[in-house]
Amino acid sequence: MFLDTANVEEIREAASWGVVDGVTTNPTLMMRAGTADLKTNTLKIVDIVQGPVSAEVVATNAAGMVQEAREILSWSAHVFVKIPATTEGLKAMREISTWPNGRVNATLVFSPAQAYLVAKAGATYASVFVGRMDDAGLDGMEVVRQARAIFDNYDFDCRLLAASIRHTAHVVDALLAGADIITVPFGVLQKTIRSPFTDAGLERFLADWA
Repeated sequence: MFLDTANVEEIREAASWGVVDGVTTNPTLMMRAGTADLKTNTLKIVDIVQGPVSAEVVATNAAGMVQEAREILSWSAHVFVKIPATTEGLKAMREISTWPNGRVNATLVFSPAQAYLVAKAGATYASVFVGRMDDAGLDGMEVVRQARAIFDNYDFDCRLLAASIRHTAHVVDALLAGADIITVPFGVLQKTIRSPFTDAGLERFLADWA
């Protein structure tokens, strides 16, 4: 499970639970965290999780993406570069994936066909944005299920990542749909461990012990 945030304090707290394997960020999350220093904040996150940390390019053409990716990937062996699922993004992914350190998280995937193409272009992760599709009245989890079947059919060396997770039901549905990784906001992770039955049971045990 990954955490979808750039807030260092949230990451530190969640990492202490022992269930966070990595972190995904984007420019919006960086600004919400109050930082415009992408490198410094990314390396702070790497120090905490010691696992995959994705940082996103802002260029929209392949040459610019490749240039930014070269810089981002030089920061740490734990850092992945997020490249959008566009035609320019595919060009960049194909080149970056040939590098010894070419760790690519293909972002903004909204269809099984896009998932197929980014995997074919050499992406390490394909991030399917479930919640944004649900917001538009589409079935985001069905895209995860279909992408899973495609990846299995073609034996792609690309991990399916369920992103844009809105609530705990999304977490369970993504697990059942075959996502390799789920990236969740801190608030959703907090809710995932909670149950009123657990709280009530604990209160009963404590009352009986008193």
